[in-house]
Amino acid sequence: MQERRAVVAALTSDIRLKGRRLLIPAVAALVIAADQISKTWALHHSVSPRHVLGPVNLVLTFNSGAAFSLGRGVTPIVEVVAVVLVVWLVAISRRATRSGSVAVVVGLGLLLGGSLGNLADRVFRHHHGAVIDFIQAVRWWPVFNVADSAIVIGVITLAWAYAVRPSADG
Repeated sequence: MQERRAVVAALTSDIRLKGRRLLIPAVAALVIAADQISKTWALHHSVSPRHVLGPVNLVLTFNSGAAFSLGRGVTPIVEVVAVVLVVWLVAISRRATRSGSVAVVVGLGLLLGGSLGNLADRVFRHHHGAVIDFIQAVRWWPVFNVADSAIVIGVITLAWAYAVRPSADG
């Protein structure tokens, strides 16, 4: 009877591990798809300043810099940093699937998907290395896109997951 329990426990653990391994690329793929579809829609509908709901406006812009339009004019450096970030995320994702919580895995998937979504813009769209931004939450906040949102939500999710994780002592 105990052998059966050990086998069931081992199989259950293996299924959970495989599920977490699949969760990172699944979340990343969903973010990339939503990001690219929304950017294509914004680009083809020439989103000019248009009020949507409450303080949210749609404004089509092209960001050749990094977050918040910092670093304009250094697009090749931003691209190299993005590639290094993606490689680093893939490397730590493999380790996180073994021991991380579901929140950590989802946070890493959001970061990876957002990074790849913006990198795809820089490399494959013909806007001189710029990223398509089109969502303006409030007038004083920089314009952003779905990938940017995924990156921010991923960072918040990771910070929360590590803040509430049980300590090694208890």
